[in-house]
Formats: sequence, C-alpha cells, structure tokens
Amino acid sequence: MVLHTLFRFACVWLAMALAVNAHAGIVLNTTRIIYPASDKEVSFGVHNSGGGEILLQSWLESASGEAADLPFAVTPGLARMQGDAKQLLRILYAGSEMPHDRESVFWLNVQEIPQAAGENALQIAIRQRIKVFFRPQGLKEEPAEAPEALQWRLLQSDVVQVSNPGPYHVSMVGIEVKEGVAQMMKMDSQMLAPKQTMSLTLNKPSTGRPLDLTFTSINDFGGQVPYRASLTLHDISNAVRVAKTQGTRQ
Repeated sequence: MVLHTLFRFACVWLAMALAVNAHAGIVLNTTRIIYPASDKEVSFGVHNSGGGEILLQSWLESASGEAADLPFAVTPGLARMQGDAKQLLRILYAGSEMPHDRESVFWLNVQEIPQAAGENALQIAIRQRIKVFFRPQGLKEEPAEAPEALQWRLLQSDVVQVSNPGPYHVSMVGIEVKEGVAQMMKMDSQMLAPKQTMSLTLNKPSTGRPLDLTFTSINDFGGQVPYRASLTLHDISNAVRVAKTQGTRQ
C-alpha cells in the first residue's frame, strides 16, 4: 500500500515537472540593456525554446519595482509565440523627464504565459527581469572605467565605506574583504548608483593590518572583470583591475 502511494505521488510530480518544462522556455539574448539617449529605440530578442505556444508579455518598471508612468514603451507589449519561435522586442523613448547628468536604471520584465492546459497540468507564468540602463548624451567619463573610480575607505575598524562619484551604475558580484587569510566580509552582489555612498559592516573589527578587498564588476556586455584594492584606516583607495592569468576567461 505504501509503495503504491509513493508510486502515485512520484507520477504526479513527474507529470507536473513535464508540464512545467514544456513551457519554461523563454530565453533573452542579453543580460542587460544599454539605451543611449541618442538612439530612437533599442531592441532585443526573445526565443521560445519550449515546444508549446505561449503568450509573451513585456513591460518596464522603475528601479524600485513600481510600474510607474515612465517615458518608455515596450512593443509589442503582448506577443503570441509558437514553440521554437523568436520575437524581436523594441524599447522606445519619448524623449523627456530623465536626468541629464547621470545614468538611470529600470527593470524590464518579460513574462511567459502558457496556453491553457489540462485539468491535471501545472501552469506557471515565468517572469524574467533584466536591467535597462538609460545613458544620457554628454557624459565624459568612460563606462568601463567606472569601477576604478569607486572610492573605498576603511571608515572605522569594522566599517568599509564605498562611494560612487561617477555618472554610471556599477554592478558588482563576489565582494569580499580579508585580513590576511581571515574573511571579514562577503557579499554576493551589489549595485552602486551614481553619487551613492554605502557602508558595509565587517564581521569583526580589523586589527590594524591592511585589508584586501576584491570584487568582480559586470560590464556593459555582461562580462565579469575582477578588481582588487588594499584598505587602510581612513585612507581612500581605488580598486585596480586584476590582470587575467593565461588560460582563463572572463
């Protein structure tokens, strides 16, 4: 009796998994979108890698996740896609209400809505979110140099402060601070906005020795670039790019 129940339970979960896999197939051809203000529009591709027909819904939200009234439009907002089909989506800018001295960021949402399924099939509307960086004209700094412009400082024995004086967002992963071999802090990811200052609390106070800071920056193309800096109390430091070793990839 127990084996029979377990077998039925396994079959139900297998059917649910198959139903999900049949539809969970949208793939975006980019991990982020850079929108130069000089362009009338930018476009990106979506691939329905699943075998079933889906309805694709796309929209933009503010950085805080609100579906605010933004001077942008995604077209088509709704698109029907057959299995293994591709769809080109465009983002249009109305040309107003955006800061001119710094980059702005938004969330692009792309949601897959599966066709109506049978009574015992599990339906899940799967949503992907990527960042859209709107880049005004006339910014003199180079975006690739933004991570090196960050100002890091050991503000006190257990607090590291980082400031972004530039006009670009800096996306970082794998932020780590060590004192010798002892790990003082580790953070999976963080994005620093233009003109933003942030404080990071260490696990314990430093002993006065220089701290080793490492992080990986995500560039405009989604590539990962490693950086390193040495931190001493009250001194401002800038991270430098770590040279790639032979045989490694970014």
